[in-house]
Amino acid sequence: MLGEYRIQGRRAADIAADVERAVADGELCPGQPLPPMRELAVSLGVNPNTVAAAYRTLRERGVIETAGRRGSRVRARPATTGREYLAVEVREGVRDVSAGNPDPALLPPLGAAFASAAAQGDRHPVLYGEAAVDPELARLARAGLDADGVPDGPVAVTSGSLDAIERVLAVHLRAGDTVAVEDPGWGSLLDLIPALGLRTAPVGVDDEGPLPGAVRRALAAGARALVVTDRAQNPTGAAVSAARARELRAVLHDCPGTLLIEDDHGHHIVDLPLHPLAGATRDWALVRSAAKAYGPDLRLAVLTGDAATVDRVRGRQLLGPGWVSRITQRAVARLWEEGAVDVRDVSAAYGRRREALIGALARRGVRAHGRSGLNVWIPVSDETGAVARLVQAGWAVAPGARFRMSAPPGIRITVATLAEHEVGTLADAVAEALGPSTARGYV
Repeated sequence: MLGEYRIQGRRAADIAADVERAVADGELCPGQPLPPMRELAVSLGVNPNTVAAAYRTLRERGVIETAGRRGSRVRARPATTGREYLAVEVREGVRDVSAGNPDPALLPPLGAAFASAAAQGDRHPVLYGEAAVDPELARLARAGLDADGVPDGPVAVTSGSLDAIERVLAVHLRAGDTVAVEDPGWGSLLDLIPALGLRTAPVGVDDEGPLPGAVRRALAAGARALVVTDRAQNPTGAAVSAARARELRAVLHDCPGTLLIEDDHGHHIVDLPLHPLAGATRDWALVRSAAKAYGPDLRLAVLTGDAATVDRVRGRQLLGPGWVSRITQRAVARLWEEGAVDVRDVSAAYGRRREALIGALARRGVRAHGRSGLNVWIPVSDETGAVARLVQAGWAVAPGARFRMSAPPGIRITVATLAEHEVGTLADAVAEALGPSTARGYV
């Protein structure tokens, strides 16, 4: 069953650690079945309860999954395994359009903002016990949220969107709870949820966001939380429209106990209006990251939500890192105050690149999606083959397996740095790699 690999250990912790190490090292592969608990117990000379405890630990850590009589197997995307195994190796001479990064040329210079923040810190050093959130950053963040119709709520600051989402999930849910997530969706989130010992329920998306019927079914089946990307959805570029927001709010109105988390990581790179769902349930949170507009290395996001949720997040944060650097917070506040990013120009630049590629693909009979943000999603029938043929043609794209659970295959192309003269060549390569055009969507 395990080929050449033999699980080792006498204690539950040792058995679990051995399996996790083997998965991380590639000795146990995604989808590989594990021995029945009694069989492994006999092999190791331990009590079956010891193996049961080890398997339970591995399930809670997102390494394995159990499906009744079909037994236990390594998850298709085990949380202990780095996502590099799904990435494409970018050889010399291959153009990389897979990474999902913003265009460095559209990021603002940070030197002056950090120098000013550091000088303020020299005059008034931040010491233990002071407020975790810079007052000016909180004021600016709250003003922007108010302008976008986000309900009133306190503000916390986290080390990026994923940190915020993890903290909100952790203070509300327990191991074994189910989270409804977009499919295709953000790969890091799809890995985070099982790593927290939670289960995922895939929800289909189209260009206007999560499908209301799919959300309703997931919640009816017991999902306790829902994560929605408001704009610049990764990987499809979906953005929640006003009509879709009304439909989703109606669904959530019937499930008021749902934990709602909204990710607005497209803030300041998308000119489409925000149509928030916040307030449709009792427990909610909305997070805005500075990564795409101001630079991933800032590692800063602002989080708002109902008072109880934000209070829990702040309290748990104090027991860990304590706070996000106030120097970084002040620098971001200055960038916001000074309008360091021209939202209209930046969103227009990304929009031109997306539309140019989508249009060029359409003229070659290839259907693609990308309503907002940095990426274009292309449904394909043979994902592995398409990726390999594109690499041979000199283009590294992201395989859709990094972003999907039960959704049909696809590939993601990041257009952030795509030059006008490259569009036609890339479209030709995609059309050639796909062969006869497929009209499949991603729902």
